[in-house]
Amino acid sequence: MMYTISSGCMRAVIDSTGAQLMSLQSADGIQYLWQGDPKYWSDRSLTIFPYVARLTQGSYRYQGQLYHMPIHGFAPTAAFSVTEQTDCAVTFTLESCPEFYAQYPFLFRYSIRYRLENATLHVEITVENKDEKTMYFGLGGHPGINVPLEKGLCFEDYVLEFPPCQPRRVEFTLACFITGRELPFPLEGNRLPLSHHMFDEDAIVLKGIPGEVTLKSLKGHRGVTLIAPDFPVFGCWHMPKTDAPYICLEPWSSLPSHQDIIEDLEKQADLISLPAMGVYRTTWSLQCY
Repeated sequence: MMYTISSGCMRAVIDSTGAQLMSLQSADGIQYLWQGDPKYWSDRSLTIFPYVARLTQGSYRYQGQLYHMPIHGFAPTAAFSVTEQTDCAVTFTLESCPEFYAQYPFLFRYSIRYRLENATLHVEITVENKDEKTMYFGLGGHPGINVPLEKGLCFEDYVLEFPPCQPRRVEFTLACFITGRELPFPLEGNRLPLSHHMFDEDAIVLKGIPGEVTLKSLKGHRGVTLIAPDFPVFGCWHMPKTDAPYICLEPWSSLPSHQDIIEDLEKQADLISLPAMGVYRTTWSLQCY
């Protein structure tokens, strides 16, 4: 079921299946969010929980037992319930159940609240550990942004602009697992010019980004800033080896599995570790202009 919120100058539509953002449109008709096309990518803005990206053989170990889970966890296809709604905000909630417990042996409540404030969409996430043991998880966002955002411009007219930083690229194998190495990733000043070929080997995943990145064109007036101060990993992606007219700006809390290694959830150092009965909160935002 679709739910709509509005701030007056922006309107967002969210699907309760996957709590997926489906539209983010300005009052003057600019659609910021990719609208899906099977030729390039059918989704629009996946909700990532409780694991980011791929598991080797779709599997991990916890306390000696093998478990199986799809890419980005089970949240992207789960049926969320709506637990709060106002004109400008809506909260979707997912709770542990036998189906999820078979994939992820923890009792939890995961809530994601979409809130519009003027031209900014805040995505406010709460994870509650309802169990009597420590819970391990990763989470993130996957919003696809239309490129170009204005008539008369093309994909190559856009850049990603960063605050002053010295990013490091996380090295991936051709199968999209990590190698454990990080490489210097020089920018042109503080910018990364976009080209379709930059995604020929899949996503570009960076560390060392201080909490935000802006998609903009020096020839235009429209853009989007992703603000994600709590997320140590930033990914950008579109479907490899295509001329896809979008880019995903992805805040990640952690990384996928190492190549050919079935990870032990208790030993994967970058996962969030939430004590029994603990609560974890974080927010990422899209500021549109």
